[in-house]
Amino acid sequence: MCDTPGKLTLVMRFLLSLLVCLFAAALPLGAQRVWRSSPYPYVYYSTTDGFWGAAHYSLSSPLGFAEGPEPYAAAVNFDAGASTQGSYRVIADAHLPAMWTGWRLRLTLAAARENRLGFYGLGNDTPYVSDSVTDDAPHFYEVRRTHQGARVTLQRRLVGPLRVLAGAGITQTEFGALSGNSVFSQDSAYAPFTDRTVRAGLVLDTRDHEFAPHSGVVVEALFASGPGYTRTTGSVRIFLHPATRLVLATRLAGEGMGGSPPLATQLEMESSERPFSAVGGYYSLRGYRSARFVGRGKLLGGLEVRYAPIWAPTVAELQIVGFYDAGRVFGPGEQFRVTTSGLHHGGGVEVAARFLRNTFVVMGVGVGSDGARGLVATQWSY
Repeated sequence: MCDTPGKLTLVMRFLLSLLVCLFAAALPLGAQRVWRSSPYPYVYYSTTDGFWGAAHYSLSSPLGFAEGPEPYAAAVNFDAGASTQGSYRVIADAHLPAMWTGWRLRLTLAAARENRLGFYGLGNDTPYVSDSVTDDAPHFYEVRRTHQGARVTLQRRLVGPLRVLAGAGITQTEFGALSGNSVFSQDSAYAPFTDRTVRAGLVLDTRDHEFAPHSGVVVEALFASGPGYTRTTGSVRIFLHPATRLVLATRLAGEGMGGSPPLATQLEMESSERPFSAVGGYYSLRGYRSARFVGRGKLLGGLEVRYAPIWAPTVAELQIVGFYDAGRVFGPGEQFRVTTSGLHHGGGVEVAARFLRNTFVVMGVGVGSDGARGLVATQWSY
């Protein structure tokens, strides 16, 4: 079922209605809490997509710093934006991490098009040759990806900081070649794919603050199953606070896929909250385009040094960040393994500003073997 765009749209409409009903039910339960509305437009520049114009609306029930590590009791966010290069995204996200004791729920609906998504082929050794981008082939390393879908995740605390996770999702993805010759147009055709997945896993989380951690550990062990493939993901993130204004953060993550995963599923890596582009991009290997390296298996590592010249944790922080990322993929015929061989490296600097409990913006530059890329985000890379 749900193999056609029409049926998928019906699913998304149903889940959007569920999202509205969910918050209609949550508001009375949280009547004793304060609810804040926050609408604003914004503009930013992306190295890949040019200028973006966007709008954000949030309805949230905040928490005080002494109430727990969650960023808020509940929030529903709507985001819409479009770029000068033809990309767009529309996202409705309902996140309830602390509305009900011991339970966490997240429901996300999204429709997006990346009109300049990088595509260099499959495998860890795909080259970048700048001379390949010519007037006759301006999009030699680019492809258009259009996708829409829905994702729901439910977590239940077992004991202390240990949670069990269950989830499901449906996403339809289509690829299209841009004008001129390209790596994508030279490859075999990729048919539209509808991904219906179920997920389960365990999450151990001891962070002092989930949105802007200074200390703690996050360990995730996840398993997902979709049409013709499986996905097993493990990750460890560690945050250390050796001095008042200094935070050290590190990550090691790996993922293997069994069966015959299509291209659409190989472009992303799973996590307990949302999947992210890997390997390449802000959330995996900064200094490279999103999903610069594509494969069935993925290995990531990273280290950040965050120093805060402005340090008032309950009000605001301004942090200067130096980072180093490393990662690789395992292409057709390769098995995932933990190794230092074949790693791609990137490094750079960022300036991150946080206001109150969960307003955050980070800007910087990352440098990899393909060159330098600007970075803009509203949350930490990991």
